[in-house]
Amino acid sequence: MFLEILTLTESAVPESSFGFWSAMEEGGPVAWTTAGILAIMLFFSIYILIVKIFEQNKVLKQAKDVRRTFWRASSLKEGTAKLEKDTAYKQIVDDAVKAEDEHGRLKDPMEAHDWMHGSLSRSEDMINAKLAGGLPFLATVGATAPFIGLFGTVVGIYNALLKIGAKGSAAIGDVAGPVGEALIMTAFGLLVAVPAVLAYNWLQARNKRIAEGLHSFSTDVLAFIASDGAVKPAAPAAAPAKAAPAKKAPAAAPVKK
Repeated sequence: MFLEILTLTESAVPESSFGFWSAMEEGGPVAWTTAGILAIMLFFSIYILIVKIFEQNKVLKQAKDVRRTFWRASSLKEGTAKLEKDTAYKQIVDDAVKAEDEHGRLKDPMEAHDWMHGSLSRSEDMINAKLAGGLPFLATVGATAPFIGLFGTVVGIYNALLKIGAKGSAAIGDVAGPVGEALIMTAFGLLVAVPAVLAYNWLQARNKRIAEGLHSFSTDVLAFIASDGAVKPAAPAAAPAKAAPAKKAPAAAPVKK
C-alpha cells in the first residue's frame, strides 16, 4: 500500500526540464537573436583563422625558397623568374625592378635613393596590410562576444523574475532553474570570445615574424640595386650529395682440398 502511494506521488510531480533549448524557448526572440549573432561570430572567426594560416604558411614557405635559390641569380630579373606568381616576395622584387627602371629619370642621386627606399617600403606595407586583413574582426569578437552573451543572460533572468513575480511565491527550483538557464548565454559568449583572442594573438605574432623577413629581404634588394649587384647576401651552401653506399665484394668461394 505504501509503495503504491509513493509511486502515485512521484508520478504526480511534474518533471522539470532545463537546458539550452529550454532556455532558448523561455528567452524568446531575444535569446534566439543573441545566439544567432554569437554563432555567426564563431563561424567567421574559424573561417578567418583557417584562411590566414594558409596565407601565412605560403609566405613562410616562400621565404625558405628565397634564401635557398634567389640570391644565386646574377640579376633581379633572373631571380624573380624563379619565384612563384602572385606571392609576397615576387611583389617586392617586381616593385624594385619597376622602381629601378623609373629612378633613372631622377637627376639627384639622393632623390633616387629615397625613391627606391619609398617604393620598397610601400610594397612591404601593402603586403603586411593584406596579411592583417580579418584580424580586426577577431579582435572585435574577442572584445564584444562576452558582453553579447551577458546581454542574453540579463534578458533571460529578467523574464524568469517576471514569471516568478507573477506567481507571488516560488520554490528554490522555480528560481534556480530559469536563472541557471540564462547563464548559458554568458558561457556561449565566452566560448566564442576566448578562441578569437587566442587566434588573434597567435596570428599577430606570425605576421610580425613575416614582416621582419620581408623587411630584411627588401633591405637586401635595395643594397643589391644601389651597388649594381656587388652587395648581396651569401646564398646558403648546397647540401652535399649523399654518397652511394659501397657495394660489398662477393665472398670468395671456398678452396676445395
